[in-house]
Amino acid sequence: MIVEDTAELVVDLAHAVRLESRPPNIEGAGGIDLRDLVRQALRMRPDRIVVGEVRGAEVVDLLVALNTGHEGGLSTVHANAAADLPARMEALAALAGLDRAALHSQLASAVQAIVHIRRDHDGIRRLSEIGVLFRDQSGLVHVLDALRLRRRPPSRGPREAGNGHGRGDEGSYLDASQVVVGGAGAQILDRMLAERGGPRPDLLRAATGGR
Repeated sequence: MIVEDTAELVVDLAHAVRLESRPPNIEGAGGIDLRDLVRQALRMRPDRIVVGEVRGAEVVDLLVALNTGHEGGLSTVHANAAADLPARMEALAALAGLDRAALHSQLASAVQAIVHIRRDHDGIRRLSEIGVLFRDQSGLVHVLDALRLRRRPPSRGPREAGNGHGRGDEGSYLDASQVVVGGAGAQILDRMLAERGGPRPDLLRAATGGR
């Protein structure tokens, strides 16, 4: 089940059903919002639920959907970094009247990993970091760094650096290779993928020392 405000996601699967929200007419009737669609998706016995973007009270219904025993789910939310996700979710949950303790309880059992994508200087969105969630003794959810990806400019010779075109930095940035830095959550992410029986990405292998 793919639920979106505006159809954006392209999924090449045979068994995929799309639901798209609809604004009300000029008289204020006939509108179907994202929150209604998430609820309806649960009645269709989905294997997985994908919500295109969460930016309001529908975050509560999404967390409920992810805690109902489905195989998995996915959604997007705007935040400055992976570590800022809990605070962002708190703000969205407040719109639906969900308090902080309840939000963190739902979040801890619903979400396992966070993938943060940012726009680079060349205008292309690239993977920036992957984090995993953990819940401390106070019951609050925090994000542990698993992988951080940085782009390292390659070394340049004197002739290349002084080519006189005024775009040496830009060229080196576009040609830069990715540097993978493993964090405290790398082993947790590795174990999580192993338990799910999924493939082990080369990035994770590099971050955990190739073990």
